[in-house]
Amino acid sequence: MTSTVALVSGASRGIGAAIARSLAQRGHHVIVNYRRNADAGKQVVADIEAAGGTAQAEQADVCDHAQVAALVDRVHAEHGHVDVLVCNANTVQPPFEPLASLPWEAFAGKVVGELAGSYHLTQRVLPIMREQRAGRIIYISSTVADMVGMIAAHSTAKAALNTFSRHVAADAGQYGVTVNTIALGAVNTDATAGVFDADRRASFAQRSVHGRVLEPEDIGAAVSLLTDGGFGSVTGQVIRLDAGFDVLNQQLAAF
Repeated sequence: MTSTVALVSGASRGIGAAIARSLAQRGHHVIVNYRRNADAGKQVVADIEAAGGTAQAEQADVCDHAQVAALVDRVHAEHGHVDVLVCNANTVQPPFEPLASLPWEAFAGKVVGELAGSYHLTQRVLPIMREQRAGRIIYISSTVADMVGMIAAHSTAKAALNTFSRHVAADAGQYGVTVNTIALGAVNTDATAGVFDADRRASFAQRSVHGRVLEPEDIGAAVSLLTDGGFGSVTGQVIRLDAGFDVLNQQLAAF
């Protein structure tokens, strides 16, 4: 059996791939979950193995209860345990339009899809961690949970995820399982590459302790730290990872 097993949903590209690579660097055997792109999932595994780590690619739509059950059962049967669960998959693209014209179907679809991607995995993995009396569950959320505008569905979905994570933390804590959420600010990924023009990048850089937009590797490093023993007393928290944007933005606005 491998020493520790980390299951990362939506790990074939972007933030999920960076999280998978970072966890592998810390010695976890990583389950690289993907929904459609098998080649991308296999490439992440190849990158991990080339760097001296171990991983395997596993297909499943994490919004589908039956597929999640099959995925977790396969991993548990092969390895005997699941030590880290990172719910990262971007299950539904958010609609961006005014609330007055936002169709209910689009609003509900985003909220339900957001929760489904974490709910099914949590419900299947948590009993394993309870039995082990140890484990780490990390949800990837967003700072848009605290924002308003043409993001009503996106914001509501992330806020619901944050609240859900606290319920899971309360249930899991007595079994030695920690549950935390990382709320991300703007991250430079394929999905945002076309959105971050030169002016917007300059704005983010001015409001960042890094002087730049966050990169997926920044997220991978933070997630990996949360799996370490030193964070064993931290649970039920929503941790902002925005490179200081919130406080620096307020400071600049004061002038």
